[in-house]
Amino acid sequence: MVRARILLADDHQEMRDIVVRLLEKDFEIVQAVEDGFAFLDAARKLNPDLCLIDISMPIINGIEAANQLKESGSPAKIIMLTIHEDGDFARAAFKSGASGYVVKSRMGTDLRLAVNEVLAGRTFVSSSVNLGTPPG
Repeated sequence: MVRARILLADDHQEMRDIVVRLLEKDFEIVQAVEDGFAFLDAARKLNPDLCLIDISMPIINGIEAANQLKESGSPAKIIMLTIHEDGDFARAAFKSGASGYVVKSRMGTDLRLAVNEVLAGRTFVSSSVNLGTPPG
């Protein structure tokens, strides 16, 4: 069975380590980077199946990085990782091309499920986020 290839972008080393521990058994983490510029460079070189992107990153934030990734024609699926439970952030994430939105405080329960849902072509939003209306 071929494991999905995931590129991770988060500006905190501890968070990157946690995500890797949560996913490395079932997925191939091709690289973990700390800012949006490094993310875009790695995405071009590695052609991941899925990208996990922190919204609040230095140099290029996650929303802009997702926009640029999609504009480049990348077929990679995107899940945003964030501390923000506000629906406005989630709507901006989906508008930028994301298919998933995971709140970091819920990663233990939500992250693997979100990855599987998004890889299957569905959307995922942590239940603590109030979108008001479904993403789309």
